[in-house]
Amino acid sequence: MVKVVILGQGYVASIFASGLEKIKAGKLEPYGVPLADELPIKIREVEIVGSYDVDKAKVGKDLYEVVKTYDPEAPESLKGITVRKGIHLRSLRNLPIEATGLDDEMTLSEAVDHLVSEWKELKPDVFINVCTTEAFVPFESREELEKAIEEDRKDRLTATQVYVYAAAKYAKETGGAAFVNAIPTLIANDPAFVELAKESNLVIFGDDGATGATPLTADILAHLAQRNRYVLDIAQFNIGGNNDFLALTDEERNRSKEFTKSSIVRDLLGYDAPHYIKPTGFLEPLGDKKFIAMHIEYVSFNNARDELIITGRINDSPALAGLLVDLVRLGKMAVDRKEFGTVYEVNAFYMKNPGPKEARNIPRIIAYEKMRMWAGLKPRWL
Repeated sequence: MVKVVILGQGYVASIFASGLEKIKAGKLEPYGVPLADELPIKIREVEIVGSYDVDKAKVGKDLYEVVKTYDPEAPESLKGITVRKGIHLRSLRNLPIEATGLDDEMTLSEAVDHLVSEWKELKPDVFINVCTTEAFVPFESREELEKAIEEDRKDRLTATQVYVYAAAKYAKETGGAAFVNAIPTLIANDPAFVELAKESNLVIFGDDGATGATPLTADILAHLAQRNRYVLDIAQFNIGGNNDFLALTDEERNRSKEFTKSSIVRDLLGYDAPHYIKPTGFLEPLGDKKFIAMHIEYVSFNNARDELIITGRINDSPALAGLLVDLVRLGKMAVDRKEFGTVYEVNAFYMKNPGPKEARNIPRIIAYEKMRMWAGLKPRWL
């Protein structure tokens, strides 16, 4: 059994919870789950035991009722789980949501102890972080991180950074856990957190789940690089209507997302082609089904200039939720193997900005095979 705690009960988390329970009940095929039935840990063995949020309209409510606002066909098996109060540290600023968090009532050290105490009762194996995209500053130094917690530096830390610190403390006291960081905040790419994880029996997967336009861009850039076609420029943007896109209208949050999306260019091409790769706007009628557009101009043989132009509509939250079904199971496998710290073979396939810091993006087809071999599965195309 793999017990899961969700951090941030928004659209992604709710679609994850709903889809997971439907698959377990035999009412849904596991499309969008890359390793669906291949892992030794089966989907039916994944159990959600806890949920945390900071939206006052959600905290204290039954998980079933919250998920139902995102999916009217929410499974009744989600009943009986209460959405608990988490940490926000200004993460909902400029959003039409009234925030309430443990950090409003106590110091960060006290909040960490409170969370660890609750988690010892819930006994999770894996934490999924799908909080709202944050504006953040990496730590790089473990000493600086620990000092910020001790000195209650609520102006310096983000919710994700505190959650990881708490998860490390929980893992150290209980023997091990995994933390899946599906948002852009640097965790698997921050040496301070990787060092902390290694010493605390914590596995970290991250950073920022790769779901739609970004892995497609990576595959196309790899295709062009393998054929020695010189890329002149790249434009790729997304527009969506969910709360995460609304949050990205904040310049600092948008910069965080832009960094993880843009990291693929130099990694895959070997040079920094002029590019514009970022989420660019919020349009409420689009809802969760975002609009993506991509334009790549390149030079081919005999100085021919070619262009690729791609557009699409992609359901944003289900694309990430399906990956999470794999990541929680891979997280438990990593804990059982005691591969504490971060695991590049997993990150390289599932994340936009794969940790550790010194690692880089590679063509997704290669990353896929590396991930399969790490998981003990037969290569599919090698």
